[in-house]
Amino acid sequence: MMSADLLRLNFDEVRRRSQKVWTAIPADRLGFRVDPQCMSLIEQVRHVLEDDFNYAEMLRSGGDLPPGPTPWDGRALGSVEDEVRFAAPYRQAFLDLVAGFSERDLAERTVSRPSRGYVRTFGDFLLRIAYHEAVHTGQLLRDLRHAGCPRPNIWD
Repeated sequence: MMSADLLRLNFDEVRRRSQKVWTAIPADRLGFRVDPQCMSLIEQVRHVLEDDFNYAEMLRSGGDLPPGPTPWDGRALGSVEDEVRFAAPYRQAFLDLVAGFSERDLAERTVSRPSRGYVRTFGDFLLRIAYHEAVHTGQLLRDLRHAGCPRPNIWD
């Protein structure tokens, strides 16, 4: 199995578990916030979904997110199902982009993010993308606990 195949497998598995958590959010709790400064439950879902687009743009440009709007700008928050459906083509485009990376791309091409103070190889950057989503999944599980909601078992 090639590295890009393993990355795809990891992205699929992380997303499968995220979606188990997302679909467990009761509709009447989508706006719940643990505190006033944090994202609501649905804002966290959108944040992860929108980042498929953002990370693909960074990989294409090799750097910080290019200026300009994203497809989500001005779009009202919807249900989890609406958010996932809207984001589906951007997720597929991200996965297709990853599938096209060679071993050399993963090891030698870089993403330079002066705004964050780092330069990472594509392989390193992609692993951190999956980690970012996994962290948000854990945060959502915690937030569901604070909201008094049942939490799905993601450890199947």
